[in-house]
Amino acid sequence: MIRDLIRILGPQHRGPVRAFLFWAIAYGVLQGIAVSFLVPVTRALFEGDYPSALRWLAAMAVAALACSTAHYVQAMKGFGVALTALRTMHLRIGDHLVTLPLGWFGPETVASTSQMASKGTLSVGGAAAHLLTPVITGIASPATIVVAVLFFDWRLGIALLLAVPVIAATSRFAAVMISKGDDLAHEAALVATNRVLEYARYQPVLRAFGRTSGTYTPLDDAIENQQIVGRKGMAYSVFGMVVSGLAIQLCFSVLISLGAYLAVGGNLDAVTLIALLGLIARFVQPISEVGEFAGALRMARNEIRRMSAVLDLAPLPDPEEPADLLEPGRIEFEDVHFGYTDALVLDGVSFDVPARSMTALVGPSGSGKTTVTRLIARFWDIGSGSVKVGGTDVREHTTEQLMDQIAMVFQDVYLFDDTLRANILVGREDASDRHLAEASRLAGVDEIVARLPAGWDTRVGEGGTALSGGERQRISIARALIKGSPIVLLDEATAALDPENEQFVQQSIGHLAQTSTVIVIAHKLSTVTAADQILVLGSDGTIAERGTHDSLLEQGGRYRDFWNSRKNAGGWKLVGNR
Repeated sequence: MIRDLIRILGPQHRGPVRAFLFWAIAYGVLQGIAVSFLVPVTRALFEGDYPSALRWLAAMAVAALACSTAHYVQAMKGFGVALTALRTMHLRIGDHLVTLPLGWFGPETVASTSQMASKGTLSVGGAAAHLLTPVITGIASPATIVVAVLFFDWRLGIALLLAVPVIAATSRFAAVMISKGDDLAHEAALVATNRVLEYARYQPVLRAFGRTSGTYTPLDDAIENQQIVGRKGMAYSVFGMVVSGLAIQLCFSVLISLGAYLAVGGNLDAVTLIALLGLIARFVQPISEVGEFAGALRMARNEIRRMSAVLDLAPLPDPEEPADLLEPGRIEFEDVHFGYTDALVLDGVSFDVPARSMTALVGPSGSGKTTVTRLIARFWDIGSGSVKVGGTDVREHTTEQLMDQIAMVFQDVYLFDDTLRANILVGREDASDRHLAEASRLAGVDEIVARLPAGWDTRVGEGGTALSGGERQRISIARALIKGSPIVLLDEATAALDPENEQFVQQSIGHLAQTSTVIVIAHKLSTVTAADQILVLGSDGTIAERGTHDSLLEQGGRYRDFWNSRKNAGGWKLVGNR
C-alpha cells in the first residue's frame, strides 16, 4: 500500500512519506521500550533496591519523553501526508485523465471516477492521517516487547514468538474479510449511484410513459441489492474480527497459563511473572487493534488500487512536437480497420475529403458513421491503416494541435451552468464581441438572446436545462462557428429539431461549408443533398457506395433505397376518421 501511495502522490513526495514512516516506527519502538522498563522497576521495588528503582524510573521517563516527542512528530507528518494526498491525488488523477483517449469516457467510467475522486480521496487521506500510525505502532511496539521478554525470560519470549504468526494470520484473515465486504459494497454503491442519476436525468421520459408513482424498478432493485450486499459485507467483517479476536485471546490465555506453570514450578518468581504478564498484556492490546485498523486500511488500499488502475491506463501517445500541416482541412482514411472488441466496426475503409467541402455519412444503425467522426478526432487509435488530418496522420499531431483543427457538434448538447455568453465563448475564449455577434446571428442565437430576461448574461442552468433542445443545438453550432476550425464534425445535429430550429441549423451548416471542411452524419434529406460527397456505409463495416446525390440515385443501390424511404416518410400525414 505504501508503494502504491507513493506512486499516486508522485516521486517528489517520497521523502515526506518515508519521514512519516520512520517517525511512526520510532514511536512504536519507543513505546515498547518505555513499557519494557516496567519489569526491572517492579523487581527493584519488591526487592527494596530503591536506588536501582529510581534509576530505572528515570530511564523509563526518558523513554516516555522520547516516545511522546516521536508521537507528536509522526502525527504532524501524518497529517502533512494526508493533506498532501487530498491535494495531490485530485491533481494526479486529473492530469492523467486528460491524457486518456476520449473514447474511454463513458457513463460507467465517469461514475466510478466521480466516486474515486470524492469517497476515494477522502478514504486515502483519512488512512494516512488516522490509520497508518496505529497499524505501524501496533506492529513495532509488540515486536519490541517480544525482544524485551526474550531478554527477561527466554521461555515466555519464545512463546510470544510462536504466537506472532497465529495472530498475524488471523489479523490478515480479518482484513481480507473486511476488504471483501468493502468490494461488494463498492460495486453495489456504484450501480445504485448510476440508477439514481438515471432516474433523475430521465424524468421526462418516465413521466411521459406514466411513471409518476415515484417507483422505478431498476432503482428499487439497485437499492435493495445494496442493502443485501451491505448486510453480507457486515457479516464478512464481523466474522473476520471475531476469528481474529478469539485467536488473540486464546494466545493470551496460553501465555498466562505458561507463566503460571513456570511460577508454580519455581522456575520463575512471582514478581517477575506479574511484571511480564503486564508486559504481555501490552503486547496483546495494540496487536489486537491491528486487525480492526488493518481492515479499514485495506479498504483504503482498495481505493488506492482503483486509483492505480486508472493511472495504469496507457495515455494516448502524444508527440513532443506538432506535426506539419501539409494540407489544412483535408481528411483521408487509408485502409482503416477498427473495432471496439473482436468484431470490426470499420473494415478497410478508405476515402478522401478535400478541404472546404461537405461530406455526408449515411447508412444503417451500427454501420460506423459515428465511429468515423470519432476516429478523426482521435477518440481512439485505429488497429491498422491511417487517418490523416491536414495531410498528416492524427497520431503525429499533438492533442492540442489536433483539437485546434476540429470543432464537434453532437446531437446531445451539453451546456455548462453559466451564462449564455460564456457557453458560446467555450469555443474561443478570446473572441471579440463582433465575432460573438456574427456567430450568434448565423446560428440564430441572437433571436434567443433577444427574448431572454437577462440577454447574454442569462444563466442556462446545468446541462442547459433553461433552454429547449433546439436552442441548445443552436448554441452548439455557434460554438463551432466562433471557433473557426478548418474541420467541423456534426453528428446528427438536425435529427430531432423542429422546423424553426432546423432552419437555423441548416443555414449555419451551409455557412460552415463555405469556410471549413464539414463531415455530417445526417438523416434529413436537405442536409444530404447539399453535400459535395455522400458516403454510404454498409453494415459490414465497408463503404458500400460513394458519390454525389444525383450519381448515387442513378446507380440504383442502397442510397436510392435510403432516399426513397426518407422521401416517402416525409410525405406521411395524419388524417381523421371519415
